[in-house]
Amino acid sequence: MGEVDPAFIQDLEHRPKLSITQAEGIPLIDLSVLNSPDAVSDPSTLDSLVSEIRNACRDWGFFQVINHGVPLEQRQKLEKAARKFFAQPLEAKLKVRRDELQVSGYYDTEHTKNVRDWKEVFDFSVHNPTIVPASTRPDDKEVVEWHNQWPEYPPELREACEEYAEELEKLSFKLMELIALSLGLPADSFYGYFKEQTSFIRLNHYPPCPAPDLALGVGRHKDAGALTILSQDDVGGLEVKRKSDGEWIRVRPTPDAFIINVGDIIQVWSNETYESVEHRVMVNSERERFSIPFFFNPAHYTIVKPLELLTSEKDPPRYKPYNWGKFFVTRKGSNFKKLDVENIQIYHFKISELADRLGETLSVK
Repeated sequence: MGEVDPAFIQDLEHRPKLSITQAEGIPLIDLSVLNSPDAVSDPSTLDSLVSEIRNACRDWGFFQVINHGVPLEQRQKLEKAARKFFAQPLEAKLKVRRDELQVSGYYDTEHTKNVRDWKEVFDFSVHNPTIVPASTRPDDKEVVEWHNQWPEYPPELREACEEYAEELEKLSFKLMELIALSLGLPADSFYGYFKEQTSFIRLNHYPPCPAPDLALGVGRHKDAGALTILSQDDVGGLEVKRKSDGEWIRVRPTPDAFIINVGDIIQVWSNETYESVEHRVMVNSERERFSIPFFFNPAHYTIVKPLELLTSEKDPPRYKPYNWGKFFVTRKGSNFKKLDVENIQIYHFKISELADRLGETLSVK
């Protein structure tokens, strides 16, 4: 990527500090009990795990999991294939470049908060094809299919991606069961939303950056979906905005762990019992970094709103309903152009802001 183009430079207030505050407090949760017969014979073991999940979601919005059941060799196989893909000349990667019609594939000019990210990515959908709205217009009921596109090289990339997606989907449902239980809901409460899910996986490559004090791999943001499961290499770079004091802290890589964060949809479903937390990615001048986030998203026709069981007269719904598919397509479209205004966010649907133009555009009538 060479010299730092002005498009990459963050505003002064958002530039990264090169001094690192390690995130010692981010919970590390052992999921081995889920694969143990003890969970059936002794319910208290599961209760203890659910309590850990509750505290992590409430206090941090982020946590790490170990003994999660995803084979290490599958992660290694995918990372190896990803390294081969990104090591190719740019013209080879551009053969599978994504655009507004073909939204899966390679891309290297993504913007976050209207500032270009110092990264290149390869996206693919977990369900192929993925069905989404044809447009962002509320009155348009047409749908389209998004299809994955795969590069010729490396030939093993597609198989590695599809095998990994299958494992991460299983883990996502396990985690959603635990989150449901932590909210006092039946374990299967969220299953129905994901029958025709719009989940996708991203392969991230962050090259060394000559000015890591000016640019970010990914600018500050919150994840729009339900849940994100991140695999990162040993370089590290993920920073989380700590809820207690707003300080940016680094998540230290833990061998064979996944980093989990609650997305905006869970914030709305839980009526802000749990909150989606802002995070960003630092780059460095010496080492490239790879990461693989899995974005667990519901079906396009899902109407996202606070769950009735989690609202009451004393705690009424804090968001008005919105259509996930329309929201998702709006967000995807913004990847391909710099916007004049901030992209659509869930706070546009806060009950106190019903008159907001963006909220009115995508909300359910």
